[in-house]
Amino acid sequence: MAKKRRKLNKDFEKKIYSSKKNVELVLAKIYDIDDEDIQKEYINAFNQVVYMYEELKGDYELQGFNVNSEELLINYKNAFNLFESEFEI
Repeated sequence: MAKKRRKLNKDFEKKIYSSKKNVELVLAKIYDIDDEDIQKEYINAFNQVVYMYEELKGDYELQGFNVNSEELLINYKNAFNLFESEFEI
């Protein structure tokens, strides 16, 4: 039986790429913090955002654009916005 091709979506891929760049930027800023205790606090708080991004990216790479894709993107954005509202970066 032939393997089903995953459905691609260029606009969604752009959103994932943009999300990746946002995660990388915030991580770079966190790693620039000199105080180790503060840096650890920020990393621990940002881990949820990184997890949501990895879940979003992994789902798209494995299954392509599907019914869960938009929900995963919303969950990532909510986690990112929550981090930004609680931590000054």
